[in-house]
Amino acid sequence: MTVSRRRFLAASGAVLAAPAIARPAFAQAQVTLKLHHFLPPVSNGHRRMLAPWASAVEKDSGGRIKIDIFPSMQLGGTPPQLYDQARDGVVDIVWTLPGSTAGRFPSTEVFELPFIGARRGIVNARASQEYASTHLAKETGDIKLLCYWSHDHGLIHANKAVKTMDDLKGLKLRSPHRLAGEALKALGATAIPMPIPQVPESLAQRVIDGAVVPWEVVPAIKLDELVKFHTEIPGSPTFYTASFFLAMNKAKYDGLPADLKAAIDKNSGMAFADLAGNMWDTAGAEVLERVKKRGGNTFTTITEEEKAKWIKATQPVIDGWVSQVKDRGLDGRKLIEEARALVAKYDKA
Repeated sequence: MTVSRRRFLAASGAVLAAPAIARPAFAQAQVTLKLHHFLPPVSNGHRRMLAPWASAVEKDSGGRIKIDIFPSMQLGGTPPQLYDQARDGVVDIVWTLPGSTAGRFPSTEVFELPFIGARRGIVNARASQEYASTHLAKETGDIKLLCYWSHDHGLIHANKAVKTMDDLKGLKLRSPHRLAGEALKALGATAIPMPIPQVPESLAQRVIDGAVVPWEVVPAIKLDELVKFHTEIPGSPTFYTASFFLAMNKAKYDGLPADLKAAIDKNSGMAFADLAGNMWDTAGAEVLERVKKRGGNTFTTITEEEKAKWIKATQPVIDGWVSQVKDRGLDGRKLIEEARALVAKYDKA
């Protein structure tokens, strides 16, 4: 499909899809931007992260920027295509996971290695964004990277109790990205990669037995209704996290006047990382409390001794990644050291 045709299809989709955002009455906008993402409008990511961000940008621009948000892939394509939609100008801004296109952004994968990230989202979000300012310019040079961040601790949601590695053997679990999948395999599970929107149907059809996601995502896909067992990994570092891009079409950004760029810049970078990290932590705690209060689900936290076994079992995933990125000119050990140092820095803050 040519770029021009993609633009035509996106424009056609925009006519049919109503942007899911309410905004105050500002002066007539000079620039209208389309923001595309993969979760439904009821998701916390949409309501409590993207919508407030869009409103803040509009306010700081004096109403001269208008941002229409299109959730649930309303403008067409699949979640792995979101980055290219922003790059090619099919849409203006996207929220996406670099891990959706395995191996394309190797420097981002350091935060997706097992037992690197912290338990709290605000720690991972800030650490990732600071890391991005040093390491991601080359890999994301074809877009304007507004923010790079990672979520809080991910956990295992399944149709059976998981207390030990033995319980994971043969369990078919949705994995969010390549390295989480390799870590699950190292623990004995069968990892099945898929975007979040496919999880409910895959559970219903028994394609998977569960999924690894943070609590924040659970209500959007009704995961707590589809499976009844939830396994936490105690403390930091945590078993896995996933990282994200808020990416903008480079030409669109470069074409804005300086004051409108400033409105976007003010709310991007570390400011957006703070918004996202706090959202994950706050929403995640609320979801967990709500699921517990409703009753009928079982909650398990593996022991520290069991966690040590998991760390040892997944070390080959880290070693393998270091070898893989060496072939691409990256010093994986150094990147891991930097990531761990940044996580420790913000974990103390």
